[in-house]
Amino acid sequence: MTSDYWPASRAPRYSLLFALPLMLFYQVLAAAVPAGPQGGVRNGADVMLQAVFIWLAGSWGPRLFMVCLIVAGLWLVARDLRKNPGRLRAAVFATMAAESIGLALLFGVVVGGLTAALLGQPPPLSVTTGGVGQLDRGTVLMLSLGAGIYEELLFRVVLVSLFAWLARGVLGLRPLTAGAIATVAGALVFSAFHYIGPYGDAWQVYSFVFRTIAGLFFSALYLTRGFGITAWTHSLYDVLLLLR
Repeated sequence: MTSDYWPASRAPRYSLLFALPLMLFYQVLAAAVPAGPQGGVRNGADVMLQAVFIWLAGSWGPRLFMVCLIVAGLWLVARDLRKNPGRLRAAVFATMAAESIGLALLFGVVVGGLTAALLGQPPPLSVTTGGVGQLDRGTVLMLSLGAGIYEELLFRVVLVSLFAWLARGVLGLRPLTAGAIATVAGALVFSAFHYIGPYGDAWQVYSFVFRTIAGLFFSALYLTRGFGITAWTHSLYDVLLLLR
């Protein structure tokens, strides 16, 4: 693979198209999961994003959300293709897949090691998983795939960008300072999000710190490697936990 792999893999024509199958797999599995006593199970970030559209359009909200998501993605891909004409290369997608697998395998070791070093103690023998531990493997797989797409979309693309805009526009901070504050704030919110709702995890200091560091890791990955690789790395790591 030539040196142009690095900028190409971050560009929308590769990054967003690479993430597309992840969204399709999630939607198919979500449609196949039978509704439980509290209704259908969906990834929490997906529910939060849809809630805005439900508030705007009522029962048409989820459909409007998907239409906006697909149209925005296709527009970004089409604009990128106009700027960079030529055929898409399968080798780029294959290398992106290999990179995502490698990052997912390294993720737990690196973030776990940093968490243990920060807390001065090894990880607990078991980490409680709240209501998710009561779900079947197919449902947990669906939630894992949704985490890559919708948690990265909500917490990296939307929330960190919003925090950075507020820090610059309202507080008048310099871009670098605003970006650093937004990244840390986004990581803290991302970690806290996992303890909310009927399927939220039971509170543990280790898991909170681990997820905060994970949020910083994913933000750095999003900024340097783009949305597609970040989404797949997140999903694959969650799937690896499921297969343990």
